[in-house]
Amino acid sequence: MYLLGYDVGSSSVKASLINAESGRCVASAFYPKKEMKIEAARAGWAEQDPNQWWNNLMLATNDVMQSAEIDPSSIKSIGIAYQMHGLVLVDKDYQLLRSSIIWCDSRAVSHGDHAMETIGQDRCLSHLLNSPGNFTASKLSWVIMNEPEIYEKAYKFMLPGDYIAMKLTGEINTTISGLSEGIMWDFQENSLADFLLEYYGIHQHLVPDIVPTFSEQGRLSAAAAEELGLVPGIRIAYRAGDQPNNAFSLNVLNPGEIAATAGTSGVVYGVSDEVKYDPLSRVNTFAHVNHSPELPRLGVLLCINGTGIQYSWLKQNLAQREMNYPALNDLAMCAPIGSDGLLMLPFGNGAERMLGNKDVGATIKNINFNIHNGAHLVRAAQEGVAFSMHYGMEILKETGINPTVIRAGWANMFLSRVFRESLAEISGATIELYDTDGSVGAANGAGIGSGIFGSFEEAFENLNRRMVVEPTNKEPEKYTEAYGQWKDVLHKCIGL
Repeated sequence: MYLLGYDVGSSSVKASLINAESGRCVASAFYPKKEMKIEAARAGWAEQDPNQWWNNLMLATNDVMQSAEIDPSSIKSIGIAYQMHGLVLVDKDYQLLRSSIIWCDSRAVSHGDHAMETIGQDRCLSHLLNSPGNFTASKLSWVIMNEPEIYEKAYKFMLPGDYIAMKLTGEINTTISGLSEGIMWDFQENSLADFLLEYYGIHQHLVPDIVPTFSEQGRLSAAAAEELGLVPGIRIAYRAGDQPNNAFSLNVLNPGEIAATAGTSGVVYGVSDEVKYDPLSRVNTFAHVNHSPELPRLGVLLCINGTGIQYSWLKQNLAQREMNYPALNDLAMCAPIGSDGLLMLPFGNGAERMLGNKDVGATIKNINFNIHNGAHLVRAAQEGVAFSMHYGMEILKETGINPTVIRAGWANMFLSRVFRESLAEISGATIELYDTDGSVGAANGAGIGSGIFGSFEEAFENLNRRMVVEPTNKEPEKYTEAYGQWKDVLHKCIGL
C-alpha cells in the first residue's frame, strides 16, 4: 500500500511515493531539471502558466512509477503541497483565463495598503491576523481593476494547489488554511471574510467550496489517471501550502515548535495557540494544517523572497560553468566568518513583507577588488540569508515566538555547512535536520486524510533525524560584528 505526494513549487514539481507500512520513500522525481520559467512583463511582476505545473507533475509521476515498479492500483491516496498566495482563474468550462499571478509578484501591494487604510488597521489585524497586503485577495482586486473583461468570465478563483486538485479530480474546492493564506478568512467570525470580499468587489460565488485539510477532497478522474499512468478513484486526501506543509512534514504541529526552509524562499514558521499578530504585519499568521476553532493552531510565517534566486543568480552568473551547488557550498568555506567585510542583502526578488512590503533590491556592499574573490561572494550570500532569517526571528519574538530549536529538511541551503553554522551561531538556536521534504510530507498528509494513518504520531514514527547543529559560541564576536554591519546596511536601505 502506497501514498503519493506532490510538491508544486515555482521552481519545480516534485513527486514522492511512500510505502505506508514502512514509512520509507521508495521513489522521488522532480521536473523540470532546470527551474521553471517565471514571466515578468514588468518589474515586480511574476507569473507562471499553470499548464507547466501540470505538465511537470505528469513527467515527475511517470519517473516515479518507472523507478518504483509497483502496481498503480496499490496507490491508495494522494496529497498536494503547493506554492502559496498565487491566483488562478478559470471559466465555467474550467479553462484558464490567464497565467497565475504567483507568490513573489508585488503588483498588488498598493491595493492591500489601500484596503488596510480604508477598512482600518484594527479590523483587518484582529479579524484577518494580517494586512490584506500582497496576498491572493489583493491580486484578484488587481485583476478586477485592470482586466475587467477577464474577471467577468471568471467562474472560480483558486490557489495553485486548488488548481492541481481540480486537474486531478475535475472538482473545484479549497481549504480554510488556503483561504487564510489568501487573507480571506475571518478568525473572529470563523467564516469567510465577507467584509474584505465586499470591499474588493469580489463576488462570493467565485469562492470554491471548502473542504477539510485532512479529508477526502475528491477522487482521481479517469482522464487524469490516463494522463498520469495511474488508476481512477484514488483519493485526494490532503492539501496545504508549501510552508504549512513543510512544518507538517517535520512534525511541527504544536505551540512553540519551529520549522525552517532555505530554498526558493527563506522561511521561519512557528506554531502558536494564540490568535496573535504583528501590529506592523511584517510576519504573517495563517491557519495551520491542524487548526480548528476549538483547538487553535496558527502558523506565524516569516518569508524572505530573495533566498533561492540570489544563490541561483550567483551560480549562473559568477561561478564557473562546471560548478554546481555542492561545489559552491565548498567554496564558501574558503572565506572567513564575515567574508572580510563583504555584505549581501538577499532582497532582489520583489517586495519583502518583512521589510514593510518595500522592494529594496539586492545589495552587495564593501566589495574590495584587492581582497575579495568568489569564495567571499558565496559566503556573503549564505551569511546574508542567515542574517535575514535571524532579523526576522527578532520580529517573531515580538509575537511571543522565541525559537530555541529549529527543524528543517536536509535540503537546499541547509546542505551547506557555512549556512547552517552561521544560522545556529547568530540565532543561538539548535538546528535539527531531517530526511524529509514537502512531497514526502504531502504523502504522509494523504495517509492521515484517508484514514490509513490513525494519528500524527503514527505518520511520523519513522521520521529520521539526520543531523543536529548546536551553536558553539566559539567566535561569537565575529558573527555579532558581521550581523551588526549587515543590519546597519539594511536599515539604511529601508530608511531607518
